[in-house]
Order: sequence, then structure tokens, then C-alpha cells
Amino acid sequence: MKIALGADHAGFPLKEHLGRLLREKGHEVEDLGTFSDDSVDYPDFAAAVGRAVAGGGAERGVLVCGTGIGVAMAANKLDGVRAANCNDLFSARVARAHNDANVLALGARVVGSGLAEEIVRTFLETEWEGGRHRRRVDKIRELERAP
Repeated sequence: MKIALGADHAGFPLKEHLGRLLREKGHEVEDLGTFSDDSVDYPDFAAAVGRAVAGGGAERGVLVCGTGIGVAMAANKLDGVRAANCNDLFSARVARAHNDANVLALGARVVGSGLAEEIVRTFLETEWEGGRHRRRVDKIRELERAP
């Protein structure tokens, strides 16, 4: 699977860790930065990952900031992005299964690297159930086109 990966300075160390792990698991990773722990603005990296996913350059995205909240909010401003801030396994599974989330947002100051690995694994391995959830996801897509 091709995965777009991005983070701000707070998420940089966890992004690096997850990038190595994803590559070891055989995924193609497009690292969109940041590339150090120097202070940066998270919306820039959320936009880059969101554009990669919405534009079809990546199947899924993973974003990391201090809490996961800021990058999720920023990424969700882009048409075609359904970013979910998931700091537990249940949320990661349901975000995919019920909401067809295509971008995972993690909080580096909220979860440790071991739990983050499991959240990413769950997010990537869970399939969208469709069915009764399709109508609701279609309504989210309609909101993107609303004035």
C-alpha cells in the first residue's frame, strides 16, 4: 500500500519511527515532512498528506502532531479527505470500518510508539464495511460540495 506520511515538529520522532516500520512491512511510504524537530506549522504537512490522498497519489495517509487534533482538523478541510484522530485501537478500527477514513491522525504526546504501531496496523488492515455505512459516508461527501 502507498502511504503518505507527515508530521509537525512534535510528531517528527514518531513519524520517523512509523516510517521505518511501514517500510519494513513492505509499504511504499511517501514522507512529506517535516524532516527535523525544528518548529513548523502543522497545517502545511496536513495539507500535503491530504492532497496526496485526495489526489490519488497515496491510498492512505498518516499524520502526527502533538495531539493529532490539529492535523486532523487541517486535513479535513480538503475535499476527499476523511481524517480521523485515533489514539486507541477501537477508534482506528471503527474509523475505517464505518467511516471509510483515509487519513489517520495520531498524537505523539498522547500515545507511545508501541500503541501507535498497533493503531497504524489496525487502521491499515481494517476494510470499510460499506453497507449501511455507505449512505452516511455519501452524506459526508455531499457536505464537501455544499456552499
